[in-house]
Amino acid sequence: MSQDNLVKLQCTDCRSINYQSQRNKKKLKDKLELKKFCNTCRNHTQHKEVK
Repeated sequence: MSQDNLVKLQCTDCRSINYQSQRNKKKLKDKLELKKFCNTCRNHTQHKEVK
């Protein structure tokens, strides 16, 4: 994975960083939001992109 396209995904409930993903920053201007499984919450929650 290229480092410039790599983003971290943080759980909106418990604020833990669980996933890393890629995003094309030239095509997608807004921040990435995905519904993923959080091991800390033990539930499917919304995950948002952080720095």
